[in-house]
Amino acid sequence: MIKLDHIYKSFGRIPVLKDIFLDYGQNQAIGLIGPNGSGKSTLIKIILGMVLPQKGEVTFDGKPITGQSQYRRHIGYMPQMSRFPANMTVSQLFHMMKKLRKDEKQRDLDLYHAFEIEQMGSKRLEILSGGMKQKVSAALAFLFDPKVLVLDEPTAGLDPIANEILKEKLQKSLGNDRLILISSHILNDLDDIITHVCYLMEGEVKFFKPLEQLRAETAENRLNRIIAQVLKQEKNHV
Repeated sequence: MIKLDHIYKSFGRIPVLKDIFLDYGQNQAIGLIGPNGSGKSTLIKIILGMVLPQKGEVTFDGKPITGQSQYRRHIGYMPQMSRFPANMTVSQLFHMMKKLRKDEKQRDLDLYHAFEIEQMGSKRLEILSGGMKQKVSAALAFLFDPKVLVLDEPTAGLDPIANEILKEKLQKSLGNDRLILISSHILNDLDDIITHVCYLMEGEVKFFKPLEQLRAETAENRLNRIIAQVLKQEKNHV
């Protein structure tokens, strides 16, 4: 569905992504993880067309994304930090989004209702707490029932109840030829959601494997212990 073919990106003289080759497919929920500065956010922005690589090509359903934006209609994006129009109310934001995409009749309102977005409809976006903004952002990401979900630190700032609601929604969303890509430092939140792990370090893909394969290779069940075991094994082999 989304293929990154030999992507290279640098900022000035500093390489951020080094010859990245990845092929993300349908019915995958991928945990994109790695330490700070590993290139995760840049990779996401390249997929979304927000950053252009110096080398390589990104394709969506077999078509290059360069020079076209229609593919983004199939992507629901939840950024790490949402920057909404300050003076707009929550209701106005959702009304605007529906008007901009009025041709798309398929709507997914599960999170809109679960997070009680309608009850905060009259609030201006600039006064919302970080957790409330996360709820609005999550509801928007799912709103048009996209076949690709890209979520950057989705559980950051959410209270425990909202966190579980979002995780349950993600679990239910896998399938129907959908692709889910989640970048997160909170590995415990990914254990029951993801099917694959893509680990970046210093701008390189260290591994991209099914979670079940990693569990078999490490004899560990929890993702944080799996990652620790894999990195320990690599260190011992150096």
